[in-house]
Amino acid sequence: MASPACTSLVSYNAAISRCARAGLYPRALALFREIRGRGYRADEYTLPPLLNSAALLRAPPAARGLHALLLRAGLAAHLHVANALVDAYAKLSSPSSARQVFDEMPTRDVVTWTSLVTGLARAGAHATAAGVYRDMVSALVHPDHFAVAAALSACAGSTALDLGRSVHASAVRRGLDAFLSVGNSLVSMYAKTGSLRDARAVFDAAAPARRCTVTWTALIVGYAQNGRGRRALRAYDEMLRAGLRPDYVTFIGVLFACSHAGLVDAGRAHFRSMSADYGVEPGPDHYACMVDLLGRAGRLEEAMDLLSSSATELDATVWKAVLAACRVHRNAELAERAAEVVWRLDPADAVPYVMLSNLYSRARRWADVARVRSLMKARGVAKEPGRSWVGVNGVTHVFHVEDRGHPRAAEIYEKVEEMTGRIREHGYVPDTDWALQDEAPEGRERGLAYHSERLAVAFGLLAVPAPAPIRVFKNLRVCGDCHAAIKMVAQVYGREIILRDVNCFHHMEHGVCSCGDYW
Repeated sequence: MASPACTSLVSYNAAISRCARAGLYPRALALFREIRGRGYRADEYTLPPLLNSAALLRAPPAARGLHALLLRAGLAAHLHVANALVDAYAKLSSPSSARQVFDEMPTRDVVTWTSLVTGLARAGAHATAAGVYRDMVSALVHPDHFAVAAALSACAGSTALDLGRSVHASAVRRGLDAFLSVGNSLVSMYAKTGSLRDARAVFDAAAPARRCTVTWTALIVGYAQNGRGRRALRAYDEMLRAGLRPDYVTFIGVLFACSHAGLVDAGRAHFRSMSADYGVEPGPDHYACMVDLLGRAGRLEEAMDLLSSSATELDATVWKAVLAACRVHRNAELAERAAEVVWRLDPADAVPYVMLSNLYSRARRWADVARVRSLMKARGVAKEPGRSWVGVNGVTHVFHVEDRGHPRAAEIYEKVEEMTGRIREHGYVPDTDWALQDEAPEGRERGLAYHSERLAVAFGLLAVPAPAPIRVFKNLRVCGDCHAAIKMVAQVYGREIILRDVNCFHHMEHGVCSCGDYW
């Protein structure tokens, strides 16, 4: 018969586990304090549900305390304890700690690898997560559907379409594509890497009964972000006819679609229907979409009225949307107000400084440009350097402005000159308002010609065989002059160029861009 102490610990472990499964995380941790108060030592069954509770409560100190305790107790050698620790740090967006625990583990299983891939992807370290997935496969660990879904999320975040296709093929071979989470992740991955045909093919291959709100939302958001606003709205109508209810994220896609299709009345109607018909209260993301929608239509005053009547606490995202609309319509006074709000909400964000500087630059207000840059420097705010990249045969080629570090730099610059000459013959005139330096016109034009996205496009023309599209990704917004130039390059060279910037995809073909020339 078990001793009374052992029986008590078993009972506590069972109670902690039940509380953790029921979402009663504070109660689970309180029970642990009782255990310690009674002098019992936690064992390998006590700690996993406690680590999960600490993680889901967003309580890093509690997780670190449990980590220290299990090290002192010599419990780190138990695989399921170490797995719970990796998972906890992953959920707490502490990928470096999760990785350290992972690296120190003598043995690992599919749960260990999946926890690390998922945690890295959640923390935004998508490229690292994709690399861990590759290592997992190389270690001959067979991914399960959780690992595949996490890897696809990493591929979407890191724009690794080729790896995403490989993960898809592996999932099909193992029969994992039948899992709903994998199917949803596939739709999202293909949409977020600009491959809408594949996203739609995966969606259509799923039986209607197997599609949930997440499936439809992935398709709707994908269409919207790829500049297919009307298709997104048709998909939304189909979703409603299928008897599914939209959620918070669905409405982000719907309002984004209305914005990019210029459907002001439809956008207003959908915004009203959120709470009236579906009980979804608008959040900052929805208000940002509405500002973008009204800003595109030149209705900045209406957008500001909407914000002033909002009961929602508005974050920096909303005011950056105001700034973007002001940049398009050259409303410096409102832009300055919006920038001040963003500075209060997020002092370290470089975006308002850059947007305001761009607006002043286009107006040739060089003294104001200098003032904003000085303010940025004085506050210790660093602008993220612009970079663009293009993948060829599984290799990612990264470019910066006026970059000459690529092995084929001479060919790339020759191709840029050729591109510029050919589009000039078709009417291209550089818009030097987008140049950020107060210099002679020739210097301003030359600076625009060697922006990172143009170098990437030039390399794509050299390295990506037709008829495959040239896929270029940029970490910042594409500038207006580059947008016009690349759109014309697509027309002159008869190529499809898919450019994804920080805001949306630009599918350029036959002289037309899916964004409707508002980005």
